[in-house]
Amino acid sequence: MNHVLMVAYHYPPLSGSSGIQRTLRFSQDLLSFNWQPSVLSAHPRAFEKTHNELLQDIPEGVDVQRAFALDARRHLSLFNRYPGWIARPDRWISWLFGALATGFRMIRRHRPDVIWSTYPIATAHLIGYWLSRLSGIPWVADFRDPMAHAGYPPDKATWDSYLRVEQKVFAQASRMVFTTPGAARLYRARYPSKSDRIRVIENGYNEASFGLPEVASRQATLNPGKLTLLHSGIVYPEWRNPNQLFAALRRLMDAGLVVPDSLCLRFRASEQADFLATLVLAHGLKEVVQIMPTVGYQTALAEMCAADGLLVLQSVDCNDQIPAKVYEYVRASKPILGLCGTVGDTAAVLRQAGCKHLAALESSESIGGALFNFLADIRNGIPSASTREFVESASRRSKAGELAELLNGVLTEHLLHNSTAK
Repeated sequence: MNHVLMVAYHYPPLSGSSGIQRTLRFSQDLLSFNWQPSVLSAHPRAFEKTHNELLQDIPEGVDVQRAFALDARRHLSLFNRYPGWIARPDRWISWLFGALATGFRMIRRHRPDVIWSTYPIATAHLIGYWLSRLSGIPWVADFRDPMAHAGYPPDKATWDSYLRVEQKVFAQASRMVFTTPGAARLYRARYPSKSDRIRVIENGYNEASFGLPEVASRQATLNPGKLTLLHSGIVYPEWRNPNQLFAALRRLMDAGLVVPDSLCLRFRASEQADFLATLVLAHGLKEVVQIMPTVGYQTALAEMCAADGLLVLQSVDCNDQIPAKVYEYVRASKPILGLCGTVGDTAAVLRQAGCKHLAALESSESIGGALFNFLADIRNGIPSASTREFVESASRRSKAGELAELLNGVLTEHLLHNSTAK
């Protein structure tokens, strides 16, 4: 069996990020495709939030090492202030030094065929870069989303440090992987001489999680007598702002087209409770909107399965990105209202999944029409239109097969290169 060393900050017991699922499920499913993973992660002290729920999902045969790491904001600040240079490219740059020592011990122990590192913690790619450069082992850099792009990161010094990491990646890595076609197009245009190394492996859902009794049996109505529309996950004021949704709903209520007692908008684990509460108060929607705290992963999936409809919020600025929860929404087989516009990668996936109710997040007028028709379809019992083939293609196991094929290609290319060099 071949061996891959996976460098990932987002790994259990870290809590609060959907990004955990990508590495965790790859570390489970790659075993079925003749690849034995080991995982180099950060010490849990570096995590802002932890939860032990997903630790049980780490396969018994996967060696997980957690290297020394600190969070500059929590561990190195004085009166909540710290020099910017100790947090570039990110607040976990201290992880680099412990991870290199730990990583080389893992290389001696496992003799991996390929190194794989994953963003959105840019330090992970610096670790992958140095491990690959110093060991000669081929490296796959999993970007997921773009790093340095228009307006992000907003701080110029941080943006410049992201760009330097990108340039190191494209100079050293054998393949660069993105989760959406739009992100891949952006980087093919930015690095045209390396475009043949760029691949797309989308996110997905974990079928085993949906098969758990506490998820599969959750069919009870969330709010008896009301239709409940659920947004599960983080709300970003810049990119997932529900202000225009609230304005559209207020107009429908004022026109008598939506009865307040018949509807509930639930926001679960938004991490922006105060921001949402301010918007709710401004639009007079206190009796309609629920702002709910974070729950465990399995409970969150069960809630998706029990909701009457599911909400996607994505601004036009994020047309080259797809929220990871979209794939879990698709598997939940509930109607989806896509407030993501009609172009871009999120809209394309939702269309493939049979979603016909799409509107721009920035337009209360278009949201109003889409929301009214969406609610009408739910009341009329019109089901989700996702095909079985599409749902199966969106599984994490399917994506692990794609990654295994990519790793096979990288390994073959590396062996041929070494053979030719001799």
